[in-house]
Amino acid sequence: MMKTHTYILLLTVTMLAACGTHAEKREQRWLAAEQPEVTLYERQTVNGKKLKEERLAAVATALRGSEVTAFPSERLKLGDLRYIQIRYGKKRYYVLTSQLTDDPQQAVQERFMYCRTPASVVDDTLTSHICLLAQKGEAYPVAGYDRMLPDGRVNRYRIRIADTCGYVYAKYMVRTEDEALARYMPELYDSIHSRVRNTFGGGEAIGCDFYPVDKPHFADNPMPEAVYSLYLNISPAVISRIDSFIDLARQTHINAFVLDMKDNECPAYKAETFERYSPTNYKWGGAGKLQMYEYAVRRLKQEGFYVIGRITCFKDTYFVRDHPECAITERSSGQPFFHNKAHWPSAYDRRVWQFNVELAKECVRRFGLNEINFDYVRFPDKMQSVESAIDYHNTYGESKVQAIQRFVQYACDEIHALGAYVSIDVFGETTNKGYTTPYGQYWPALSNVADVMCGMPYPDHFANGYGGIQKPWNNPYRTLNTWGRNAQSRQQECPTPAVVRTWVQAYHVMHFVDPNGIDYNGENIAREIRGLYDAGCTGGYITWLSNSSLAHYRKKADAFRPDYLEEWKARQDSIRQAAVLENQEKAVPLQQ
Repeated sequence: MMKTHTYILLLTVTMLAACGTHAEKREQRWLAAEQPEVTLYERQTVNGKKLKEERLAAVATALRGSEVTAFPSERLKLGDLRYIQIRYGKKRYYVLTSQLTDDPQQAVQERFMYCRTPASVVDDTLTSHICLLAQKGEAYPVAGYDRMLPDGRVNRYRIRIADTCGYVYAKYMVRTEDEALARYMPELYDSIHSRVRNTFGGGEAIGCDFYPVDKPHFADNPMPEAVYSLYLNISPAVISRIDSFIDLARQTHINAFVLDMKDNECPAYKAETFERYSPTNYKWGGAGKLQMYEYAVRRLKQEGFYVIGRITCFKDTYFVRDHPECAITERSSGQPFFHNKAHWPSAYDRRVWQFNVELAKECVRRFGLNEINFDYVRFPDKMQSVESAIDYHNTYGESKVQAIQRFVQYACDEIHALGAYVSIDVFGETTNKGYTTPYGQYWPALSNVADVMCGMPYPDHFANGYGGIQKPWNNPYRTLNTWGRNAQSRQQECPTPAVVRTWVQAYHVMHFVDPNGIDYNGENIAREIRGLYDAGCTGGYITWLSNSSLAHYRKKADAFRPDYLEEWKARQDSIRQAAVLENQEKAVPLQQ
């Protein structure tokens, strides 16, 4: 009985202590800071004894946003700084009281950020609607953020510009004005790009951004080291025969296919994006094509092929029909400008950017595409004679090369968020040194941002005498090797160059170029590809055969059987071994 009373008494005392004024008060808090990590402190001691003058030592760090337990009764004041004790994990530390918050959304304490790289600001992270352009060197108040990354960094800041708030990727923002105004390694890159001429009005090369870009490598979507791909156009007669194309690919080293998702006046299917943004594209999407595409991509993915969706951007008559206010227009009449058998949306217009990127995102989500390939990522070509009569509606006063680079930057950010890659088609001319192109494609600026650069150096597009080659169209190896060496040279002009994967001519030389042009059979297509590989352009190839004829591809199948990457590696090994032997022979002293 005595034992029972003792137990009850002890239990009562314990409960009273827990509920009374002597209980240690605890509060749920979150670590907050202007940087990703918060410093954790412990009391300094000597041989386990406290110092006469209280001191703290930094012993660890924790990520901001981490949940902790705070003990309000355990506080310290050292000079002007105030600290509070917390429990983080299984240990107790001290942190600055200013670095605790009772609202996890207040864990990010930045008040202003400066723009280092001009970037699109979106007010809707679901539809990527661009509301503004953040300008280099400008300071912007921080009004929040979308989410925190696992390392404590912010994904996107919500910034305020005048009366508008929007989200900009944190990777383009820095803490000081000096950092924002600085250019990346100007002694190297500015010295290169300041010498580039703006002969044709495409813009000053030095006006582009050359800060390094982290190129993604998605673990669940690995890009083949070399992509050997066949192009398939939008025709139901092509897409409906996907199993036959798979059978052909299985007899070769083809490991990828490029499928049209939107070409000028040729929408692939009745996409939801078309319905929202371009009813005319939706109208001509074609009944039953969605199921055809779903089957085609499903079969390709089942068989292990890398699948790329091709979208033409700034050549789109149907979109202009729906949105003439987004078009390049004639100054005299205000009507959409007609050029090269099409109307052209202005590449300066952010609504056009959003339309094409939203379509790309829909295709990635719906079909599980590995990559989006953007074609016609440019202004119209051959415009010098009519420039003064044209209104591009250049809202932000950008040059053409700036606008095209910034579109690619925006597209990559949005599509990477879905785990897919981005490739960009550019004219073969873009590897020429010394000038920016009149249509806004500047190789180093685009290669620095994109995942893959897809040049289009079709031999029958080159002028006679290119690279000292007579009739380049009849010399596929020399022409592509010369072009490839130029491309590799341009790759050195930016800090984070893209993979080079090249479109190769898989059609007969056009009659108006040369009625006696050679046949681009399997042997000559293989010469193109080997020319590229011997120049160091080893990312693979895409066949340009506009009609995508299965019969024609079968006739050219010998070009698709070699593993060009392994061939190239073997040649490099042979070259290295020969060099070693030569050096060894030189090192052996002559016999007397």
